[in-house]
Amino acid sequence: MSTVSGTRKLVAPLPAGGVGQSIRDSLVVAKRNLIRMTRIPEMILFGVIQPVMFVVLFTYVFGGSINIPGAPSGSAGAYKEFLMAGIFAQTVTFATAGAGAGIADDMHKGLIDRFRSLPMARGAVLTGRTLADLVQTAVTLAVLAVVALLVGWRTHENIGKVLAGFALLLLLGYAFTWIGALIGLSVRTPEAATSGGLIWLFPLTFISNAFVPVNGMPKFLQYVAEWNPFSATVAAARELFGNTIDGVPKSVTGAWPMEHPVWASLIWSVVIILVFRVLSVRKYRSATA
Repeated sequence: MSTVSGTRKLVAPLPAGGVGQSIRDSLVVAKRNLIRMTRIPEMILFGVIQPVMFVVLFTYVFGGSINIPGAPSGSAGAYKEFLMAGIFAQTVTFATAGAGAGIADDMHKGLIDRFRSLPMARGAVLTGRTLADLVQTAVTLAVLAVVALLVGWRTHENIGKVLAGFALLLLLGYAFTWIGALIGLSVRTPEAATSGGLIWLFPLTFISNAFVPVNGMPKFLQYVAEWNPFSATVAAARELFGNTIDGVPKSVTGAWPMEHPVWASLIWSVVIILVFRVLSVRKYRSATA
């Protein structure tokens, strides 16, 4: 009786192909992240508190001091309607830091390596994470809209346009979570991901039309603000909510994104998603190889 001995080489299972498999894998990862969020409710709670504080502070501290062109001087009501689209947009973009920190934490704990050993689509881990972050952002945005109504914000368009405005805001937020994903894959710790996810957001959101009219800025900053993707979504939301002021020009520099904010917002968000998803998936493959 003879015995045949040998060694077997262990290899990671190959991921299943196809768009359907990728979608299923992404939804499974998204479900895993959503369950994790429900078990850590403070993640959602703290994510809601910050934008609510911004609403209250900007409304009652600056509301009577900032003049909106075309509105009565010192009109707090006009500033509330001007402000809210900016607060909504800031809220969805600040989800970038959470997305980056979450992915960096998974990398730090080795969870991404375990996912990589499974027969699943390579981009599903990142897509699932960004979809879960989108759901959390939608919940935060809904709560924030209720708070805005309580402090006096109102819309003046039909429900279809209002929902379209919120859809554009969520699309921008989803686009920016892909930037957060790339940052999370590029740093070593969750703390670095949080800092890296916020440091560039502050100039992006404040050099814009979100909180003050652009016409009061220096000329070169007016061009920067009106070509800012963030500004395009803010202007689109104001238009769809009916929060624009009659007789006030859409742009002070003639920038195309301000003249056609809805289309500009859609184009900017789609381009950001396409570019940063490709870069994030490529980084994911090289970072976990």
